[in-house]
Amino acid sequence: MPGPRGYPHGVGRGFAARAAQMEPFLAMEVMERALVLEREGARVLHLEVGEPDFPPPPAAVEACGEALRAGETRYTDSRGLQELREAIAQDCASRHGVSVEPSRVLVTSGSSAAMLLVFSLLVDPGDEVILGTPHYPCYPNFVRACGGTPVFVRCDPERGYPIDVEAVRARCNPRTRALVVASPANPTGAVQSEATLRELAGLGLPIISDEVYDGLVYDGASAVSGLRVAEQVYVLDGFSKRYAMTGFRLGWLVAPPEAMRALRTLQQNLFISANRFVQHAGIAALRDGAETVAAMRGAYEKRRDLLVDGLRALGLGVPVPPRGAIYVFADARAFDGDSRRLAFELLERAQVGVAPGVDFGEAGEGWLRFCCAASEATIEEALERLARVLPELR
Repeated sequence: MPGPRGYPHGVGRGFAARAAQMEPFLAMEVMERALVLEREGARVLHLEVGEPDFPPPPAAVEACGEALRAGETRYTDSRGLQELREAIAQDCASRHGVSVEPSRVLVTSGSSAAMLLVFSLLVDPGDEVILGTPHYPCYPNFVRACGGTPVFVRCDPERGYPIDVEAVRARCNPRTRALVVASPANPTGAVQSEATLRELAGLGLPIISDEVYDGLVYDGASAVSGLRVAEQVYVLDGFSKRYAMTGFRLGWLVAPPEAMRALRTLQQNLFISANRFVQHAGIAALRDGAETVAAMRGAYEKRRDLLVDGLRALGLGVPVPPRGAIYVFADARAFDGDSRRLAFELLERAQVGVAPGVDFGEAGEGWLRFCCAASEATIEEALERLARVLPELR
């Protein structure tokens, strides 16, 4: 039977160009190879993915189970349960000192879904989006999926990766549609100053502000929300990192009032709604999860210090300790300038999973990302294994 355009199914037609433009998510590729090794009997130490080793807040787990038992399994309003949207608005007021109407909140199936909705709203084929780099690998792929072009601005590791406002200004042109800011950032742990954010807002571009690591900051740092500095801001946030709820796939988006009708339509068509019973877990996490967040923040700061000191002792460079998020980004060029090759070599020989720096853009090539959300025992053993293998690779 003929398929589209008269071709037989599966014959004579390639895949869409936007799919071919997407790069593999290398941290996931490392993890997937690690899972194969584990099925073969290996004991891999996982520092490659951003997976908190803490359990979710007990109240969130109980609320999710209770919602299932109560039959809370139907669709919700595409924007999310009203109670959860009100709780998120209150959370914005508590953490950021900013009043947000619940009508500006849209609950999503993880912050990745929020990202897709925003890029789908803002980007047409031929448009450009500016990104500070090194950057989260999925940002440019979302831009490309919408037909846009990512434009990169390098951030200086020696200064803690501040975004260069003048470099952003120099790359602005009539095709520029938005600027992505992550603070705290993956993979660098950079926390942008309020002065920098206000200067960026002054450029007049819509800002896509990824704040999923907000609250996980160290050394007395404080991350400033885009809500405090810009009107045309789209805040991406969620429960995965702050509340150790990665598998719940629950996030949210705060957007300008005039964008909500279009975002709601996109949500209705692309996702319908986030899972109802999981939304009840989100309500409980916001209400009762502060103790879990505080415990993680204290533990991660100690683990960060352990990892930074250990990596430096092994000959990897960490110019500035990260001030936020759950990663240490380390210069490994003394061992191999090809970060993908090095990461897979370390996985096979030391059975330690790490993320190749090239996953985070050309500016990250030769570097490796290590997750400090693993336990201290795991980090210490990983450093011992690396100490046995790295000298052979220098």
